[in-house]
Amino acid sequence: MQSQEKLIPLQQLDDLYTDAGQWQVNVGEEKVYPKRMPGRWRTRKLWASTLWLVFFLGPYLNWEERQAVLFDLPAQQFHLFGLTVLPQDLWILAAILLFFAILLAVVTAVAGRVFCGFFCFQTVWTDWYVWIEERLEGAPRQRKIQDDNPWSTTLLCRKLIKHGLWLFIALLTGVSFVAWFMDSAELWTGLLQRALPVEAWITLGLFTVGTYSLAGFMREQTCLWLCPYARIQGVMVDHNTLLPTYDVARGEPRQRIAKESPAVSPGACIDCNLCVAVCPTGIDIRQGQQPGCITCGLCLDACDYVMDKIGRPRGLIRYESFSGLAGHVEPRWYLRSRVWVYGAILLTCLAGGSYGLATLDGLELSVHQHRQPLYVLQSDGAIQNRYRLKILNKTADDQLVNIQFSGPRDAHMSGIDGPMLIKAYAVTARDLFVRVPSEAFLEEVVPITFLVKVTGNRTLNTERQSIVIGPSKRSD
Repeated sequence: MQSQEKLIPLQQLDDLYTDAGQWQVNVGEEKVYPKRMPGRWRTRKLWASTLWLVFFLGPYLNWEERQAVLFDLPAQQFHLFGLTVLPQDLWILAAILLFFAILLAVVTAVAGRVFCGFFCFQTVWTDWYVWIEERLEGAPRQRKIQDDNPWSTTLLCRKLIKHGLWLFIALLTGVSFVAWFMDSAELWTGLLQRALPVEAWITLGLFTVGTYSLAGFMREQTCLWLCPYARIQGVMVDHNTLLPTYDVARGEPRQRIAKESPAVSPGACIDCNLCVAVCPTGIDIRQGQQPGCITCGLCLDACDYVMDKIGRPRGLIRYESFSGLAGHVEPRWYLRSRVWVYGAILLTCLAGGSYGLATLDGLELSVHQHRQPLYVLQSDGAIQNRYRLKILNKTADDQLVNIQFSGPRDAHMSGIDGPMLIKAYAVTARDLFVRVPSEAFLEEVVPITFLVKVTGNRTLNTERQSIVIGPSKRSD
């Protein structure tokens, strides 16, 4: 190809796009009727959208007689399969969320807005809505003619069915979202009996109306004007990012092929506009990269289809970097500096989140030493300190525990008589005293260890180190 046979300065290539045409951004003055075509990128887009089945089916997966994933905000508990994350451990969830945010940045730096094109909520739901619209109202051209003319009774019935299906999907979306934050069985029971909490009704209503309006009516306008990621993605890509790109040096000048005289045009592009017809946001990729491009690859399918028809090589529109299109030698994606920076942050978040989950204990013990007074000198010379122990039970069951301690010889603990009952998902506090003989104080402090032993479950045992403070040891 011409663009790969010779080196083109990047500025000159940019000028070629400028000469090929100017951006014409749709600001909502006309509705986009995207054409659906089969192809490898359409197939990949379909398979990618199936990942959203997790969103719909995930809340109904049980784990140990409980909903596997449940973000119980009223109880301030986050259940992740066998783990329960309480507010004290929210840094783990923050590390996991930051991991996915940085992963999005890494993917964008390497391959552009593939999240927008293949996985985004707005993109996937809009695609479903357009599919329903096409099945009921016909091809894009037919729908445009029908919308521009008075509606018939048949068309009105079809539109009522369409909007009914749209509302059903929107309602199911709202119910599925609420199910991640509320027990799914209680949700459906409350929904059928109209006895849900006010917060659940509000969330359900917002998601239903939002899905119906964004995917059904606003569509590409959401990507162009409402989505913040569409605005910040420009700082994440550079000349080495792989994007759907029109080979302007090979395609220009354009010339249509007449049926009666199929002469070979100077440029490979025959100006069929099929790449524009299939674009969900209605942009013309031949005019260069634009904020409306969601890198879905559907224009690649359309262009390859036309190239096959006219007997020319594929790849006039292809995933290519700006540098590669100009014939420059581009570094491999794993050798780029921004990928290394993003990757380092990514690994840090992954390591932190993994460590937090791996060290998440069923019981958590904290020891708070009273400072007023710092210590009490007994009549026999022994030193006594006072402590407040707080035991957090992160399990779903009440636990019977025994509190012990290890320390110097002849040290004694008082204030606890027998086993303690620790309530599920609750903090139990207890004050106690530790008495240490004076001869044990070779230094100003003496180390001790508190142990919490669970009856019938050794895996939940936990311990915490502390100190006994005595009078200052000053040399003569």
